[in-house]
Amino acid sequence: MQDIMGIINLSEQEDQIRELTYNRPIATIPIGGKYRVIDFTLSNMVNSGMINVAVFTQGKCRSLMEHLRVGKEWDLDRKKDGLFIMNPVINPSDTLISKGDIKNFKDHIEYIERSRQKYVLLSKSYMICNVNYEEAFKYHKESNADITILYKNVDDSDDSFLRCDTLNLDNDRNVISIGRNVGNNDSKNISMEMYIMKKSLLIEIIQSSITIGENLNLKDAVFDKINRLNVNAYPFEGYLSCVNSMENYYKTNMELLDINVSHEVFNKNGGIYTKIKDEAPTKYAENSHVKNSVIANGCIIEGTVENSIISRGVRIRKGAVVKDSVIMAKGTVEEDTVLKHAILDKYVHISRHKVLCGDSKKPIILGKNFKL
Repeated sequence: MQDIMGIINLSEQEDQIRELTYNRPIATIPIGGKYRVIDFTLSNMVNSGMINVAVFTQGKCRSLMEHLRVGKEWDLDRKKDGLFIMNPVINPSDTLISKGDIKNFKDHIEYIERSRQKYVLLSKSYMICNVNYEEAFKYHKESNADITILYKNVDDSDDSFLRCDTLNLDNDRNVISIGRNVGNNDSKNISMEMYIMKKSLLIEIIQSSITIGENLNLKDAVFDKINRLNVNAYPFEGYLSCVNSMENYYKTNMELLDINVSHEVFNKNGGIYTKIKDEAPTKYAENSHVKNSVIANGCIIEGTVENSIISRGVRIRKGAVVKDSVIMAKGTVEEDTVLKHAILDKYVHISRHKVLCGDSKKPIILGKNFKL
């Protein structure tokens, strides 16, 4: 797998998850207590043997730079290859700034050209899974395809992948066309937005798209080539979630409380790595009650916590009740407060005697630094 480079493209639709992406990309939204969304894709690449990984950003980079740093936690702090972060280049002489990502790839095409790898894996960050890319890469080479797209078949009762791309396949898993999931009752082949191809083909797609000016987004440029190339699909049968909406973000966190899902996501094909923060162990008061929850280091739990995800440094005061909720780092829930079906961003403070109850489909959301 050292002959394939990884590119994580952070050009992701944020319109359904704006409450958490005002100051950060989807990639750095906290999830699962101590992780960030991008940790899953980045760890999958490293566990599959990739040693050259680039993250193409779309702005709002402070939290991303702070989290990834030089890539030490993912063993990407290397003299050769390693982790690269590619930010958009803004030319002051431009009268029109592209809203797509194709220009960012064009501005950094020299990095792609000079890389030592022959193949490339393009991926978004918001697909939560634990996938072995080695098997998909082997499938790609043996099939002699120009492009291989990873996908998962979901049944008609699963509404977790609205607005995701869908693949229309023939009996040999060749991609006939690509559509969009609008929530009808049919089973669907959900694109994981992970594409394997030769590096030379990616460069050709970027250059031709810029020259003709047909596409603003790389994904659209790839789609335009579907009918002219041999494009097939590789099936993924494990757990998959797409964090592209508040509902899916909440649902994913709650699913991670299931021991079977948690074991698969965090262990199946290698561990999920994240930025290390050395903090004291969580302190549980004598009268505290905790059930079926994930609680990170540095917390002080004096009240009741059930079916919840609690990040680092959170304080749950005496008499407080937190159920079916997600509380991000450094939050505080004061005495005798009740919190159900809620998402609290970092540094949120809830004062005494408050009752906040949402719904599993529409959880209450409080933004960063909110005080109530």
